[in-house]
Parts: sequence; structure tokens; C-alpha cells
Amino acid sequence: MTVLVAFTAPLANLNQTAGGLDAGPTGRTWILSSMAIGLGAFLLTAGRVADDYGRRRAFVAGSVVLAVGSLVSAVTPDVEVFVLARIVTGVGGAAVIASGLGMIAVAFPDPLERARATGWWGASVGAGIAVGPLVSTWLGRWHSWRDVYAVLALAAVLLAVTATGCRESRATHRARLDLPGIVLLALGTSALLAGLTEGRQGWTRPAVITLLTLGVLLLAAFVVAEWRSDHPMIDLGLFRRPAFAAVTAAAFATGGGIIALLSFVSGFAGLALGLAPTTTAWLMLAWSGPSVLTALAARRLPHHWTGRARMGSALVVIVVGQLMLWGVDSTSGAARFVPGLLLAGVATGVLNAALGRESVASVPEGQGALGSGANNTARYLGSALGVTVVSVVAAPSGSATKEALVAGWDRAVIVTAAVSLLGALVVLLVGERSAVEPEPRDTALAKLSPDEAWEG
Repeated sequence: MTVLVAFTAPLANLNQTAGGLDAGPTGRTWILSSMAIGLGAFLLTAGRVADDYGRRRAFVAGSVVLAVGSLVSAVTPDVEVFVLARIVTGVGGAAVIASGLGMIAVAFPDPLERARATGWWGASVGAGIAVGPLVSTWLGRWHSWRDVYAVLALAAVLLAVTATGCRESRATHRARLDLPGIVLLALGTSALLAGLTEGRQGWTRPAVITLLTLGVLLLAAFVVAEWRSDHPMIDLGLFRRPAFAAVTAAAFATGGGIIALLSFVSGFAGLALGLAPTTTAWLMLAWSGPSVLTALAARRLPHHWTGRARMGSALVVIVVGQLMLWGVDSTSGAARFVPGLLLAGVATGVLNAALGRESVASVPEGQGALGSGANNTARYLGSALGVTVVSVVAAPSGSATKEALVAGWDRAVIVTAAVSLLGALVVLLVGERSAVEPEPRDTALAKLSPDEAWEG
């Protein structure tokens, strides 16, 4: 939950944060997308390292890095340093997320118990998104928008200390670390996302063209390197698994769809509608609150309803919720957002629970953290790309007039709803079976992964 609180911290106080750092339109986009860049670039790497070198070790190290990044964010007066610190925070968060869900996969070999645990994991995702804007707003009103980052640094330290008491686990057969793959993925992803973010101020600028070209070339080199490697960071053959392809598409659509749209709610509601930061924080809760409850309740859904069906139908309902947000005008109040956010939140909870379960089940046993890392990489890459696209379509010229923002909001709704719908279609069409099939409880209780080694 701490990672998601950090991820959403700037949303409710974006206007105050940008003002405090003297950030312009491009700086605002970087403030929103910088942590997603760190997450997207290093989640897959973190998953592989956690599986091979110890999930607890990766979790503790990630918590420490998260604390350092948050502390720097709390004290720096410069937007450039703040953005770099948020990227570092994302790197630490990547290790926490990937290793944390991998630890759950090992701790709960029973599929029924694992479903319950991943339901709690999905609920923590929603809870973090709910708590982040509220805590950020409350601390900002009490003293300063910076305080939330100091609190996050302390929470991350406590998280690291607590995790030292957990049992260590790793895959029995340690693969050689794929350094070329790690470097190519991190640099390629970072360059691509940086180019998209900077492109908002002009797509023909030499720096933008260079970054985008470099990003594409490096990612292409990553694919080639992984195909040729005897010890790849990720087996690209996993994408031939319908379950893995489906859960990856669902995660990407989640980030590029509803999460990207929500990143724009605070700034839009504050600038175009004149809503207070506290009100916009409660609007976020209208979405994230139901997502927590439904993630916890998702395990009570019928067992014959497969993971693929849950993900696909949840994305369809999210599309409906997003489209209910279309047509807002400058006279609209907070209540105009609530029905669509509530509906999308209910569906997001079901989706989060299914993503947590399917991401682990769609990969071979012993690679749970890798599955988690791949899934969350897709989610946060989708988020970073989505935030950038939303920024471009919502205010292509950087205009902040109310009329331009209202028109831009409608464009953002349509674009992000299209991303969610495309994700739903891919999930429902890409495969015939879910990664997880229901099995009798007595069989499940007797099932234990032989590929996991435990150390006291």
C-alpha cells in the first residue's frame, strides 16, 4: 500500500506541488509520470532479481530505496531534482511490488488461500490509491504539500524493518543475471517515456525525436537480446501462453485507461471547475473506496467464473463508468463525477484481485515474482504512456483556459475508454482458458511447489 500512496501523492495536490516547484506544463506532466517511469523501467528486472536472489532481500532493499527517494522529494526546491527523486522512488517501489506478490505466491501454495491473499493484495492497491490523495491533501492543508513525502520516507523505513522478520524464499534454480537485458530494458523504457513526456511541448524538437528513436531502438535490441540469450530476464515465449498474454494486456489497459484518466481529475477539477483539493481527494475516494471493498469480496465470486472472464468483464464495466464521465461542463459540481467513479471503482476492485492472482498463476512455478513484475510493468508502462497521452489530448497546446480544459476532458475520457475497451477485447479474444482453473480443495491443499526453496 505504501508504494501506491507514494504513486498517488501528487494527484490531489498537483497544483500546489507544481506551484511550489515553479513547474510549467511540461514539469506538471513530469511530476505525474516520473514515478511511473521508475516503476515501469525496473519492475521486470526487480521480479527476476527477487526470484533468483531472494524475495525478502529485494523487498527490504526496495523499501530503503523508496525511503531515500521520498526523503529527497520532501526537501528539494528544484523540479528537476524532484522528478529524479520520484524516478528513484519508482525504482524502490518496483522491488517492493514485484517481490511482495512473489512472497505471497510462495506463502500460499493452496490456490484457494492464494486467491484470498491476492484479494487482500488487490484491496491494498485500492487502499493505497484511496489513502494517498487524502493524506496528501490533509497534510498539505495542515502544513505543506512536502509533508506527505516525509511521512512516506518514515513508512518505508518501518516497512523495511518489518520485512526483516519474514522468511526468505527464492527459486531453487538460480539463473544467471541477464545484465544486457536489464540495461537495455531500463534505458529503452526510460528513453521512450521521456520522449513521450517531452513531446507535449513539440514533437519535432530534436531532443524529442532523439529520445523516441533511441527508446524504440533500445527496446528492439532488448527483444533481440532476449530471444538469443540462454538466460533471458523474461522468456518471450511466455507471450504464447494465452493466460499470460491476457493478464498482461489487462494490466496495460488498466494503467493506460482508468488510472491515466484519474491522474487528470485533480488538475481538471481544480482549474476548470474550481473545486478545492479536499473535494478532489474525496472524488478519488469515490473510485478507490469501492475498489477496496470489491477486491476483498472478489474471492466470493463463483469459482467457475474464470480469471479471463473476470478481467474482461471488469474492463467492460470500467468503460461504461468512464463514458459516464463524458459531458462535464464548467458548471458541473463534484456530484457529477460520483456515479461514473463508483461504477468504475467497483469493477476495478474485481480487476485488481484477478490481476494479482492471474499474474502469478500465468507463469511457471518458482517465477511468481517475475510474473508479478511483468504484470506491474505493463500496468505502470500503460500508466506512464496514458498520463502522457491524456496530457497531450487534454491540452495539446498547454492551454489552461476553462473552455480548453473542459473540451480536453471529454477527449481524455474517449481516448482512455478506448484503451480500456481494447484491453477488454484482447483479454476476451486472446485465449480460451484462464491461468487458474478451480480445483477441489483437498487437491489444492496437497499441492506444493517443488521449485521454491525456503530459508529460515
